[in-house]
Amino acid sequence: MGMKAKVALGAVVGFVVIGAVSANAGNDGKTGGSDGSGSGSSASAGQHTDGQKDTGSAEAAKTKKAALDGDGEYRVGSDVKPGTYRTTGNTDDMCYWERAKDAKGEMDSLLANDNVSGTSYVTVKPTDKLFKSSGCADWEAVDPKAKGRPASSMDGDGGMFKVGTDIAPGTYRSTGNADDSCYWERTKDAEHGLNSIIANNNVTGSAVVTISATDAYFKSAGCGDWKKA
Repeated sequence: MGMKAKVALGAVVGFVVIGAVSANAGNDGKTGGSDGSGSGSSASAGQHTDGQKDTGSAEAAKTKKAALDGDGEYRVGSDVKPGTYRTTGNTDDMCYWERAKDAKGEMDSLLANDNVSGTSYVTVKPTDKLFKSSGCADWEAVDPKAKGRPASSMDGDGGMFKVGTDIAPGTYRSTGNADDSCYWERTKDAEHGLNSIIANNNVTGSAVVTISATDAYFKSAGCGDWKKA
């Protein structure tokens, strides 16, 4: 596509469209994430939530972090295996990723994409043909069986949190949001397609959302920090 920018797959940020992707060229529509001050232990992190490193897990984490370089185009099945991957530590929306159904580079090739600030999880499907990453921190493979100690608060601009691992289910409140810049999203998977979204909203002022135990991930961008009510 020739440019590092989100392509609108659904609703433009500024509208609240339930079941549609919030998309804007790299600014207010960001739906990335980070390990904020309240985030719990990642399913792929090599560190205990109490801050004590697990040397065995740390070695495994190093291997996982080498799964994908943050810059490159990867053929699914040969360069990258299908599965869920995670990138952390991204700043200023400079990280861009894309799932594509072919290598033509055309608009119709796009399956899903995002500009990331902080952390993002992405599931690469066996039917995908190409995964692109530009300006991102390296991607690590996520162990679906790994457990975390979910937190009861999260960074409002932290991006993408895995429910039950990074963040506990429950009702959360974020305050001090201005100019519709706060965007949140509940999702059922990390495929980032139109059908992935359970609910979403752009908020000015106070935001309140209930994250269900059956939700897979929660995204937050441009919001005040969230605290469990």
